[in-house]
Amino acid sequence: MNLMDDKKIEEIKNTLAKRVVPLPDGTTLPCLGQGTWYMGENPQERNKEIKALQLGLSLGMTLIDTAEMYGNGDSERLVGEAIKGRRDEVFIVSKVYPHHAGLDMISNACENSLKRLGTDRLDLYLLHWRGSVPLAETIEGMEKLREAGKILRWGVSNFDTVDMEELWNTTNGKNSMTNEVLYHLGSRGIDFDLLPWHREHNMPIMAYSPLAQGGSLRRQLLSDPTIQDIADKYNAQPLQIALAWTIRSNSVIAIPKAVQEEHVFANAEAAMIELVEEDLKRLDQVFPKPTRKMPLDII
Repeated sequence: MNLMDDKKIEEIKNTLAKRVVPLPDGTTLPCLGQGTWYMGENPQERNKEIKALQLGLSLGMTLIDTAEMYGNGDSERLVGEAIKGRRDEVFIVSKVYPHHAGLDMISNACENSLKRLGTDRLDLYLLHWRGSVPLAETIEGMEKLREAGKILRWGVSNFDTVDMEELWNTTNGKNSMTNEVLYHLGSRGIDFDLLPWHREHNMPIMAYSPLAQGGSLRRQLLSDPTIQDIADKYNAQPLQIALAWTIRSNSVIAIPKAVQEEHVFANAEAAMIELVEEDLKRLDQVFPKPTRKMPLDII
């Protein structure tokens, strides 16, 4: 059962078609995609999770992010089921374990991800985090996969500014398309130097857990009176304001996870909220921008 009328759905789709973020190769992606961390791990939730992803696609959240790590491949299998018959609508992102990122293993890891996803190519393949494999070797592996057509693009995840500098100064490192990191109103460390670095180098950030999954930060986002006040102004929910904040510029793609139909709608609808300067200033007072370098938040 749809919780929204067709007119509203069309409005959301049109908004997401317009609010796009460019990758360095010129590809444009909606500012909101879908995360799948912990999806596929509970058989009883499987049908609900598949329907949620399919609904998200229909609303215009066409980027789906997964990883070989998530449920030891179960998340990729679930995504593969959700996109059956709709592959060309979807921009699939998956991630390789650091210990699979060497020249001897990356091709096999990618092949396994492709099998689980039931596709012949990944739109974007990310190094999940830095391990002991030299960056130059991982980049060479990524480039070989790209030349073979197994992946169309590659990037990184959980890289701080110093890592991005090293990447940028490594042969073919400038071919990286994005860096996926934790970012939300309650975790603003990257605003100090990493996000400015990305803007300067015309490479967008992908924000995982943009709704501060679990913990006290999520409670704060739900209960803070300033967020509540701004939510009332837009006739929205507090978490929609938090999501609207994360995608306030055209240099961040947020990938919230949702399993409930109403949450999928709420996430997609957040793209229709464009916070004004006054809102942003008020949020800055409650969730201040860092004034010094912070360690990169990772969960």
